[in-house]
Amino acid sequence: MDFQSSELLRFTTAGSVDDGKSTLIGRMLYDSKSIYQDQMEAIEASSLRRGESEVNLALLTDGLKSEREQGITIDVAYRYFSTPKRKFIIADTPGHIQYTRNMVTGASTANVALVLIDARNGVVEQTKRHAIIASLLQIPHLVVCINKMDLVDYNETIYENIKEDFEKFAAKLDVKDVHFIPVSALKGDNIVNRSEQTPWYEGPTLMYYLENVHIASDHNFIDSRFPVQYVIRPNTDKFHDYRGYAGRIAGGIMKKGDKVVVLPSGFSSTIKKIDTIEGELEEAFPPQSVTVLLEDDIDVSRGDMIVRENNQPEVGQDLEVMICWFNEKPLQPRGKYGIMHTTQEARCVIKEVRYRMDINTLHRDQEDIQIKMNDIGRIVIRTTKPLFYDAYRKNRITGSIILIDEGTNETVGAGMII
Repeated sequence: MDFQSSELLRFTTAGSVDDGKSTLIGRMLYDSKSIYQDQMEAIEASSLRRGESEVNLALLTDGLKSEREQGITIDVAYRYFSTPKRKFIIADTPGHIQYTRNMVTGASTANVALVLIDARNGVVEQTKRHAIIASLLQIPHLVVCINKMDLVDYNETIYENIKEDFEKFAAKLDVKDVHFIPVSALKGDNIVNRSEQTPWYEGPTLMYYLENVHIASDHNFIDSRFPVQYVIRPNTDKFHDYRGYAGRIAGGIMKKGDKVVVLPSGFSSTIKKIDTIEGELEEAFPPQSVTVLLEDDIDVSRGDMIVRENNQPEVGQDLEVMICWFNEKPLQPRGKYGIMHTTQEARCVIKEVRYRMDINTLHRDQEDIQIKMNDIGRIVIRTTKPLFYDAYRKNRITGSIILIDEGTNETVGAGMII
């Protein structure tokens, strides 16, 4: 199997306000030579105007003018860069509590979450919130960057104490892989280049970690799931009988000759051919986009799902979901919303709110269960038609939904199926 698609690593940054997330990313871009000359000149000029003695690398990622003026990150800023080993997409997410929803958006597809801790402050409430969200979103790898080591004289004891604090807390969470690195984003210690100031630290630099962390197996290669996005019927003389189903593989490995079932109809067939822009494939796996052709002429349309005969998703209309609420208008119990799940669209009603989660303590509040903006809670919904789903922890694509306000067409919540 050729995992060329694993060359793209998505990571998200999280941390409290002023922990140096934007500076860290700026430093990474700067030291890995991923900045254009004109960008560099622009931020040098901007730093001078602001009367700063050093070049402010945070200005590289804070794209919104109001972020640069206030020196904070408000929205998710996506940055793309690459090194000879890998391509990267960074979601720089805000640290403030009132932007929890932005963090969820940026982190939902990430392979790695970078959690920043200010070495002077140690593990704070926001650190815990972000670790909880990372574990809720099942981000496979967590890197804790203990930043501003230059301000505590690169003291090993301080680093070890923070590491121990975080490990104690993380033991309660569902986090599989945690890694700690002492850094100074401002001075560039252990970001791209090894620091001489931390001879006691023997682990990798942040860049080395990101280039080498094993992410190929973050996808689910066991359960075959292919949500159909579009039916391709060219209707030309050359492709007169061509009927292909286009979409993006959400799980499993699909091979020519595989016996498959189409949901919801339940009809079986065999994969005749797998096409891509580059040509035909013998097998395909997530996250590839392909066109699948079947041996039999079955009625298949957008929203259907092609799966293996002996490995099928759950099919149902009653779902338990952890929801993160995005909207100023709170979640309405008994309210009706549009729902999107893979390529399916339906409507649903909120049957019950089980509890609201206190993100700071993991406590389940069953008294005050109103779910307001940036809250996370557990709800039960009933959909107007059956969905083909897996638990989110088994498959992050077939296990997630979004809710839509039908009046305004806004996305009001994102959910993880339990």
